[in-house]
Amino acid sequence: MPFARFVEPGRVALVAEGPLKGKLVSVVDIIDQTRALVDGPCSGVSRQQIRLNQLHLTKFRLRFPFTAPTRMVRKAWTDSKLSEKWTDSQWATKLANKEKRAQMTDYDRFKLTSARVKRNRARTAVFKSLKVKAARSGTFGKKLVPKAAAKKVRTKKPVGKKPAKK
Repeated sequence: MPFARFVEPGRVALVAEGPLKGKLVSVVDIIDQTRALVDGPCSGVSRQQIRLNQLHLTKFRLRFPFTAPTRMVRKAWTDSKLSEKWTDSQWATKLANKEKRAQMTDYDRFKLTSARVKRNRARTAVFKSLKVKAARSGTFGKKLVPKAAAKKVRTKKPVGKKPAKK
């Protein structure tokens, strides 16, 4: 089956456009092919019609009778602890992070960049050390590499004696 989320009574959706953007609503009834009757008693959305292309369907679904009044929708919402489930979801976390980034100042962005640089340097150092260790132990089909190459001893040239010219 290509689709897992259908527009059906009880389906919870996120409003994507308009004055209610970012609020959760539950579909109470389908009016026609392009509109649905929605209600969001715990998210501050009164019962109203909304276009389906303004909704993003979520994986959550509430169980209540067809065209249930607001009090039944509210009861189903609280019984299923939908607000907590939504807050814990990955989608809500991403939206919150996006909002946080939009509120960042220049200095906050600078601090984030410098923290990333520090993290990446530490990560690279650990990666390189693990790579060398793996190469020495022969992991991944690599040849054995000597632990440390012998340092070449530098000798000083004799002072005062110049090579003879031909």
